[in-house]
Amino acid sequence: MKRSTKRLLGGLALAAGAMGAAGAFVLKKKNMRAKQQLAADNPASVWARPGMQVTFRAELMPGRQRDARTYTIKELLPSGRVLLDGVSGEHAEKEFEPIR
Repeated sequence: MKRSTKRLLGGLALAAGAMGAAGAFVLKKKNMRAKQQLAADNPASVWARPGMQVTFRAELMPGRQRDARTYTIKELLPSGRVLLDGVSGEHAEKEFEPIR
């Protein structure tokens, strides 16, 4: 096989590999967008809702009865954290007793 033919075939192989990698990247990006859209459209996976009552774990507020550790959710933030009525700051799901 001539040297120029080898170079041509090598260039074609390199181009085909680059096209395959670019195609895989585009497909992966498309799938990621679809998953993000599905997550945004499905609010059922949210752990809390405004108006719902949650109770802090006893380890975080020792010496207080359950009623004194129970607060109402004022707002759900995009990060998954919540703002409570009567308590300042943002709070995460693991600060509260499990919801049954």
